[in-house]
Amino acid sequence: MARSNGGIIGKINKTSFGKCTVTSTTSTGSTTLTLQPGTRTVDYLVVAGGGGGGGTICGGNQRAGGAGAGGFRTSAGTSGGGASAESKLNISGTVSITVGAGGADQTNGNDSVLGTITSTGGGKGGELSAGCGNAGTGGSGGGGSASHATGAAGTSNQGFAGGNSSGYSGYGGGGGGAAEAGNTDTNGEGGDGVASSITGSPVTYAGGGGGSFQPGGSGGGGASTPSPSGPATGTAGTVNTGGGGGAGYGSPGPNPAAGGAGGSGIVVVKELNQASGVWSMQSQFQAKSQGTWPEFGYSIDYLVVAGGGGGGGSQSSGGAGSGSGAGAGGYRASGYGPSPLQGNGLFLAPGPYAVVIGGGGAGGPGGPPNNDNDGLVGAVSSFNAPGTDGVDAITSSGGGQGRHGPCSAQVGAPGGSGGGASGGSGTPKAGGPGNAGGYTPPEGSSGGAAAHGVYRGAGGGGATAAGTAQPSSISGDAAGGAGAPNTILGPATTYAAGGTGPARQPGGGAAGANGATNTGNGGGGAAGKGGGADSNYAGGTGGPGIVILRGPSAITFSSSPGPAATISTHPGGDKLAKFTASATLTIS
Repeated sequence: MARSNGGIIGKINKTSFGKCTVTSTTSTGSTTLTLQPGTRTVDYLVVAGGGGGGGTICGGNQRAGGAGAGGFRTSAGTSGGGASAESKLNISGTVSITVGAGGADQTNGNDSVLGTITSTGGGKGGELSAGCGNAGTGGSGGGGSASHATGAAGTSNQGFAGGNSSGYSGYGGGGGGAAEAGNTDTNGEGGDGVASSITGSPVTYAGGGGGSFQPGGSGGGGASTPSPSGPATGTAGTVNTGGGGGAGYGSPGPNPAAGGAGGSGIVVVKELNQASGVWSMQSQFQAKSQGTWPEFGYSIDYLVVAGGGGGGGSQSSGGAGSGSGAGAGGYRASGYGPSPLQGNGLFLAPGPYAVVIGGGGAGGPGGPPNNDNDGLVGAVSSFNAPGTDGVDAITSSGGGQGRHGPCSAQVGAPGGSGGGASGGSGTPKAGGPGNAGGYTPPEGSSGGAAAHGVYRGAGGGGATAAGTAQPSSISGDAAGGAGAPNTILGPATTYAAGGTGPARQPGGGAAGANGATNTGNGGGGAAGKGGGADSNYAGGTGGPGIVILRGPSAITFSSSPGPAATISTHPGGDKLAKFTASATLTIS
């Protein structure tokens, strides 16, 4: 019989060229994921929503049970309930995904699904009083209450059982976790979850909720903390961990107290590169033709921040005001920083790659009112442009410039993050739009809006928030939008914050603040006095951008010219390349 491996007897081989792309789906509900064209095999993590903690809303002031964690299933390490890693999935094209929501007070969590893989929602915590319910079975089981003391069972290969309650004194049963049953560490404590490194860094998921008085388990389990002044609602499980909710506590007296909601689940897919086994030349050629034969390369995380825009200058005509703050340079990152802004990592073969660091835009000069008082847009930062963006290249747009201190109101400038609008005569004006590159996730936010009749500017947009709108009076600064903290180098550093639209200064104007070097921060607008020569002040210069790459320990980074980059090794073994000037990166 003909075989797909060229007639060699034995297991049929499979190839997959998924470029080690990792996709985390965190929004609850159903969606689909389109895989890389060459993907045929994936690793996965599927965590269901945690159960809701037991409450005391049926009366009484005694002990309720913590909720069980959502079911934990993975092919990339130990599964829940003490099970070994499950088999990888052989899939291609488009796959359906459902992320389960956490259960409300005294309600089981919802299932999470990846194709044929289903993780079961966590069991609810036991409720107090004879008329109320038992603990719920689930991915991990809920803990028992004073009136229903027995903890509920977990699901095989997904999680453990909830712990028993001590009755009407002592403690409520801890919810089960993916790694252990409730009550394992301490009576009433939620069971611990399991750590997974499928995203590149270890994260613990699926901890059980704490029974009355007790903490939740590691991995997002909610605690149950008594209040000395009245009833206390249980703490919710952590979002996107599948942690169980903590139990409510109704003391003093027969006061009702709800259990904490369960944490929502998560589905993570890692598309694999593999070509195991013995291959004939014909089969290899066929796999390459189909795009499924893996190429040699490395999975790389990145941070690419463009130059911030320059702040608007103040002007010297009567009634003059302050310039607006500039927008931050576009912020794009993978693997580190706020999860809603994380894109997919890059898959890079050995070789040279161009790195461009965008300069900050110059601040607008002070002087007579004209458009020359506007700041300048920040410059683009890029890695391997013009490659395929999001696959082997990343480009971030420069920050929008700040507008000059107004006589007439002006719309904010677009950019990676938009510049703030300026106020004055005429109709109110909108802040400049962010995400000039149209990327998903977005690279920045809009600048603040300006009102009619107030001669001063709004704040520039930042990576995680829009700039503050212009205040309705001449006093009080309009803050720039917040930047994004990122730990790709280890310690957290914040990048891409918007520039400030300053208040008018009654004692005299002031130049705008410069954006910090290699942060991509927008420059601040100049503060005007309201007329006279001492209103001629320049806006702040935008901060230059930065490019940082992080790869596995097996990779070697080098830079030409050398001074443009700092090459180092993270304490965990990963290699780091931090570029503060344009250069060529070589991967080997």
